[in-house]
Amino acid sequence: MVYYFKSRCGEYTIYMGKDKYENEELIKYGHPEDVWFHVDDLSSAHVYLRQKKGQTLDDITDELVVECTSLVKANSIAGCKKSSVYVIYTRWKNLKKTSDMVEGQVSYFRPENVRRIETTKNKAVVNDLNRTKTEIVGTNHLYAEFQHRQRAMIDEKKIHKKNYIQEQREKEKQRKLKVLQAQQQEQQREQDIRDTIEKTRLLNMNIDNNNDDDDSSSSDEDADSLGF
Repeated sequence: MVYYFKSRCGEYTIYMGKDKYENEELIKYGHPEDVWFHVDDLSSAHVYLRQKKGQTLDDITDELVVECTSLVKANSIAGCKKSSVYVIYTRWKNLKKTSDMVEGQVSYFRPENVRRIETTKNKAVVNDLNRTKTEIVGTNHLYAEFQHRQRAMIDEKKIHKKNYIQEQREKEKQRKLKVLQAQQQEQQREQDIRDTIEKTRLLNMNIDNNNDDDDSSSSDEDADSLGF
């Protein structure tokens, strides 16, 4: 049996297994968006918070942390009798399960990503959550939900890959366009230089022709003045 709760803000689902056997199924069929809570160094229920896609541990509000830690403390046989306990939490995907571990036991791929917080008894919060509690007998739905999420992730990866390929093609297109524009600009600069050289050559020719005409006229005038 799996128990489901609605966060007091109404935006998140919190869930936990009835006993160690359900806990094993929860470990096996979690979602990437799930955050796992457990009383540190004591037996307790495994409580999960299902975050929204793209959220991180830093996106969990203080209120949500209080709700999840209070619930996991209240569902610890030894922890519920203590005035305070420490609760650890981390992303579901950070949980590591090996074949030599007993039911409910886990380790972590990255221990540095496990957070620890002191939690005191908060009956009001637990009562609010219990008013929203629903129960689903069996764990077949966990596998079905897991499979559905896995297919969705595959589709998301395909879309991401498709978008990435399109982006790369567009970048390559823009790169080639810039290269072509640079080549055209270089060709235009070279043509402008050739045009300038030609204009200068023609201008110089005109100046030389004018000078030749002036020299010829001066020679004729001098000849006339000398009586030739």
